[in-house]
Amino acid sequence: MARVLVLGYGNRLRTDDGLGWHVAVELFRTNTSPEVEVLPCHQLAPDLAEAVSFAETVIFIDCTQDGKPGELCHEELYSRSGSTSFTHDLSPSTLLALAAELLGVCPRAYLVSICGECYDPGETLSATVSSRVPELKAMVRGLIQDALSKSTVGSSPRALVS
Repeated sequence: MARVLVLGYGNRLRTDDGLGWHVAVELFRTNTSPEVEVLPCHQLAPDLAEAVSFAETVIFIDCTQDGKPGELCHEELYSRSGSTSFTHDLSPSTLLALAAELLGVCPRAYLVSICGECYDPGETLSATVSSRVPELKAMVRGLIQDALSKSTVGSSPRALVS
């Protein structure tokens, strides 16, 4: 299994909402490392919990509505405590919690996002968001390099203690 899992998600038919999907497709096409798996997804779903549990690091890419349009941000994520519900649409923290609950491990995880400007029907990103995509991809590549440079022992999935 890959050490790093990149999940880019969003509705590619709703302009900026498709950011994660578009970026993941580009990263998938250029990825040459067997240690990195890139999955473009329409949305996060429970069936991704197994892939998440096998990775040492998971990087989520999404568009957000929180902030100023074009604003780029990233944060480390943790599993959300409490019971998880099986729905067709999960947050990254809930997906991490599901992997922990079902499979007993929770990898290190990050969310990289750009605040969207337009969510109208359309298959291309707004100019504001498009202008920030190179910086977002550089940030994702930096997180991947950082994860791969860590020793396997130091960066293994965080085992959960009952």
